[in-house]
Amino acid sequence: MTASEAWQAATRHLDLATTNLILLGLILSLSILADTVASRTRLPRISLLVLVGVGVAIVQQVWMGLEGGRPLEGLGEPLIQVALVMVAFLLGGELTLERLRRTGRMILLLSFAVLLVSVAVVGAGLLLLGYPLLVAVSLAAISVATDPAEVREVIHENSDTRLPARLLMGIVAIDDAWGILTFGLAMALLGWQLSGDGSGALLPSLWELGGAVLLGTAVGAPAAWLTGRLRPGEPTLVEALALILLLAGLAAWLEVSALLAAMLAGALVANLSRHHTRSFNEIEHIEWPFLIFFFVLSGASIDLRYLGSAVWLTLAYIALRALGRYLGGLVGGGLVRTREVQLPRDIGLALTPQAGIAMGMALLVSERYPAHGPTLLSAVVVSTVVFEVLGPFMVRRVLR
Repeated sequence: MTASEAWQAATRHLDLATTNLILLGLILSLSILADTVASRTRLPRISLLVLVGVGVAIVQQVWMGLEGGRPLEGLGEPLIQVALVMVAFLLGGELTLERLRRTGRMILLLSFAVLLVSVAVVGAGLLLLGYPLLVAVSLAAISVATDPAEVREVIHENSDTRLPARLLMGIVAIDDAWGILTFGLAMALLGWQLSGDGSGALLPSLWELGGAVLLGTAVGAPAAWLTGRLRPGEPTLVEALALILLLAGLAAWLEVSALLAAMLAGALVANLSRHHTRSFNEIEHIEWPFLIFFFVLSGASIDLRYLGSAVWLTLAYIALRALGRYLGGLVGGGLVRTREVQLPRDIGLALTPQAGIAMGMALLVSERYPAHGPTLLSAVVVSTVVFEVLGPFMVRRVLR
């Protein structure tokens, strides 16, 4: 009896709901093990969770003989969507007018320089290497996102308060927000370009962006006034979950960008709420379990059949993104460098860590364009592990 037949015999009495419950428990249990290993080895926790997911994919596709796909059938997609909406909502909360005024001209110049140069280098580089427009534009947009948590952790670990460290902290606070905006625009333009019917695809592309703005405003503006009324000074867990589920569900139903809608809603709540000071406290408390499912399921989404074909794309993306970050930091540093302000020439390399938002974008591309999705997703998942492992060393090197 093969492993696949043995598995089918052992699970023939399990229905889908029961199987999903067992898998959810196993994923959370394995995440505890990953946390323990991370705390003792200083390996990135996110990378370990992604590798757990890759292990799930190996068991599912090699040992059990099942075709490439995600576990938690029927439940994986909603969990991934909710996790992404949570992250985007929290990112929107970082975009307060007070913070943007405080970050100042240098941070905006640096962040935009790194964004524009990264997009240009990755997109043009992949096109010159012969990759399709869809792959080049998608990876160019994905390359903008960083991992703020890892950069902050290294800076706090060294108690660095010098100007380069403060600039990096300001950039990573808004970098993923620019990434989400770039990705939303790129997806809309791709939909228009690849449809073959320019006029027919223009309205859906505009609706994806404009509808996201309308949805974010329709949910965020009332939430800014309503949240925090039941318990003075702080929104309740029920209010937080209601916002997240409404944004995720309505975005899927209306076929608009959930990331843009959630980010705008978060920004509105953060800027318009006058009766509570910490709008996202409850969401932060419940975010991590959803992120565990997200990272593990992202790794498990790899179709092992496409790993071989994704090797050169992965290497090209890693090299081009690192080059784009370096050149972007060089250009941005030149724009803000004066006699009083001297920045490291390689400051852009400190922005190489990449994690959740990038994988979420890759998952969205793979769902929308299944022809190229598996290869692109494999490249992003593998490169994310590489950037998570090498990222802290890059940050330390730049600050040193």
